[in-house]
Amino acid sequence: MAQDEQQKKHQFGGEWTTVKLKVLSDYLQSYTNALKKAPFHKLYIDAFAGTGYRDIRREGDDVASQSILFPDMVEPEPQSFLAGSARLALQVEPGFDQYIFIERNPEWCIHLESLKSEFPGLTNKVSILQGDANTKIQELCARDWRHNRAVLFLDPYGMQVEWKTIEAIAHTKAIDLWLLFPLGIGVNRLLTKSGEIPKSWRRRLSLLLGSEGWYDEFYKVESMPTLFGDDKERVVKATMETIGRYFTNRLKDIFAGVAKEPGVLRNSANNPLYLLCFAVGNERGKDIALRIAQHLLREVR
Repeated sequence: MAQDEQQKKHQFGGEWTTVKLKVLSDYLQSYTNALKKAPFHKLYIDAFAGTGYRDIRREGDDVASQSILFPDMVEPEPQSFLAGSARLALQVEPGFDQYIFIERNPEWCIHLESLKSEFPGLTNKVSILQGDANTKIQELCARDWRHNRAVLFLDPYGMQVEWKTIEAIAHTKAIDLWLLFPLGIGVNRLLTKSGEIPKSWRRRLSLLLGSEGWYDEFYKVESMPTLFGDDKERVVKATMETIGRYFTNRLKDIFAGVAKEPGVLRNSANNPLYLLCFAVGNERGKDIALRIAQHLLREVR
């Protein structure tokens, strides 16, 4: 496929994408430096890896605007063809012992395979797994992790990540997780003002949040006295801050350590789209990992 055609197929992100990738790249650099003498087998795992690139909508590009997954998440930038998370990970020095890229789209897997020719010294270290990210990650996490350490980047296009996948990651006690939580682009949109939520939406939210208890956390019923002496009840929907705090606390229940303040990724209208969350699986390594991550996240507010 020609490069221009590839761009039209995988266009996603804007300035907020630049921010998240900068944080990830800086963390990977710090991570490999910190563990370069450690006796562990070090892995980088990238779910929803895409093509290895990320493409930016050009102003006036009608084809791009039609093919974009979430038009309101995209910002015009002067560059149109930039490195994505997979490519950035391969550029980190010192490198990882193994790179695992997961992508459901077979076409994009072909482009990920082409990265091997650009990094010939890493060819034998790169594995491309085609399939559902939840399934593949759970399979990887079921392995013996006693002699392994990893950084896993979960960057979904929406609400595809399931809580049982996040639990599997935490259970390894060996993986540092960077995760984009779909706050404004996903969860908040499914939480109707009335509190009446379609069954399919409820199921999706429960799969992501790992419990049906979210409803009582996100909706409160208030009674207000009227001029006529009786009470009128109304449903009050939680703020996005409350939703974000709820998810962060859920992470704290299963990981050794979690960054207190996730980064907030916003569009040009300053609307929150995602929370950039960080969690550490290993108790012994959590202090230095959290210190690095929280320093990087302070720039994402």
